[in-house]
Amino acid sequence: MELKKILEKRSEESWEKYIPTLSIDCAIFSFHETSLKVLTIKMKDQDLWGLPGGYVQKDENVDDAAIRILKDRTGNENIYLQQFYTFGNLNRSEDFFKEYPDTLWNKQRFVSIGYYALVDYPKVNLIVDDFSTACQWQPIDNLQPFMMDHGVIFEKALLTLREQLNNHPIGYNLLPEKFTMPELQKLYEAILGKKLNRGNFYRKFLRYDILTKLDESRKGGAHKAPDLYSFDLEKYNSALKEGLKGNW
Repeated sequence: MELKKILEKRSEESWEKYIPTLSIDCAIFSFHETSLKVLTIKMKDQDLWGLPGGYVQKDENVDDAAIRILKDRTGNENIYLQQFYTFGNLNRSEDFFKEYPDTLWNKQRFVSIGYYALVDYPKVNLIVDDFSTACQWQPIDNLQPFMMDHGVIFEKALLTLREQLNNHPIGYNLLPEKFTMPELQKLYEAILGKKLNRGNFYRKFLRYDILTKLDESRKGGAHKAPDLYSFDLEKYNSALKEGLKGNW
């Protein structure tokens, strides 16, 4: 069934079920093969991509709605989640719904609460729902055009991620339990969008004393196998309270 017919069919139910004028949009990040990725969806009958989102039920807390929306797209509800901004400009979605009747639920003016989420790439099971034809990861340095104001939402989410790098457990939630120092550096470079000096980066991070060097290494490859590390979560959380002092 085409998108227009689906939305018109479910509009009356939405008026009864959800809080009017309030929506949620989520920038879901993962780190895979040295690339920072964001989860995107393609709606039926559309060429542009969007961020996962939805509405808040009348009997539901806002954070619970965000968790539900994330679970519906990733099959996982145990996800690191942060509310980061509110988007409420006029005509955010006017062009998208211009061919729809004015009484349609989705055509009303919505103020959207933005969340960013951090997920472990292999633990995510991407789900395509009735409204979409695709749900896939895109590398942040090679994104397809976004619909509505979702490009603005993504850019604000990425900026927030950069700003919170020193006082939120971002590395812990994007890296696997065991990782190498080159992988940690690649993550920081992907988030910051710039190259970092390897020696300076290693010295700064080891000085924080938040990593545990493991008695094992990454196997495979022609070069010397790099050592594996994990976060000492107690020390990591303690350090984040004061903020890592890295001038990346």
